Amino acid sequence: LIRDFLHEIKSDLAEESTMLPFSDLCRHMNIARGPDEAFRPVNAGLMFFCKEPHRFFDRAWIEVALRKDEAGKDFSEKYFKGPLHIQLRDALSFIRNNIISEKVIKVSGQAEAKRFFNFPYDAIEESLANAVFHKSYEIGKPIEVQIWPDRIEILSFPGPVPPVTAKILAENKRIVARDYRNRRVGDFLKELHLTEGRGTGFPTIYKAMEDNDSPPPVMETDEQCAYFLTILQVNSDFKKLIDANRKGDQVSDQVSDQVSDQERDEVTDKEKEILEYCKAPRSSAEILTRIGISNHTTNYKRHIEPLLEKQWLEMTNPEKPKHRNQKYKITETGIRKLLA
Repeated sequence: LIRDFLHEIKSDLAEESTMLPFSDLCRHMNIARGPDEAFRPVNAGLMFFCKEPHRFFDRAWIEVALRKDEAGKDFSEKYFKGPLHIQLRDALSFIRNNIISEKVIKVSGQAEAKRFFNFPYDAIEESLANAVFHKSYEIGKPIEVQIWPDRIEILSFPGPVPPVTAKILAENKRIVARDYRNRRVGDFLKELHLTEGRGTGFPTIYKAMEDNDSPPPVMETDEQCAYFLTILQVNSDFKKLIDANRKGDQVSDQVSDQVSDQERDEVTDKEKEILEYCKAPRSSAEILTRIGISNHTTNYKRHIEPLLEKQWLEMTNPEKPKHRNQKYKITETGIRKLLA
């Protein structure tokens, strides 16, 4: 992994690395330090040059969820693990090959056709690289990418570092931060041309969206800067097609619901983890913390509510859904799903 990296960035160390002792090579790259008797990798070394960094940094991976409808009940998930730059590239490649669509429209009286995408790749690349760069790897929460027909949401934890606030984030297209959470991670991503640094990320995202005739991106956090959410909305022409298809599908959806329900019976890895955990009654906060995400309404609707609707989970106080001591436990149907 180290030599592949050096060859890719065309480092002078690439050829020299074959003759250097491994410890000296690591010291040159600043990915390990200490005397020979206590020689240890630094965090960035483990993140980029270890095949399974999640063994050392809990849930240090990217989760991509494909949502096929607005309700979010019909979805599939894919996990991208491994060294940070490899999981980032793999996730971007998956999105490029499976999500991005292009349309070409001939404009009357104009020689060049109008070309646009549902989502501009440059905006997605910069947004996801930004999440990898700025998330805290001390917090056991993955980067979540939710792909809906009309938007892409990229969520990471925590939010931006001071002096950036929710207000500054909402009002500025360019943020000049005075500090960085993972400067060495940023250095590696820059060397691999996965991010540019120097405060160019936000302008790149805004320009890519504008050039694609897409709505401006939404960047948000809360007052405590507990999370960072980027929302990339679909191109306006694609949005018209989506809206038209929704209207046309309303009748056919009623007929296909039974088939779709059968397809949704497949249990995802995350659902299995929740069901196993809920063999004893658990609160919603306990469940969401268990799977490494924050305890808020959106995550409840994404991860717990569908299991209730499928009758794989049940409430301990079903007569009072909002009971302050409400807990959730696996049903007989849920147990059968685990054993299937």
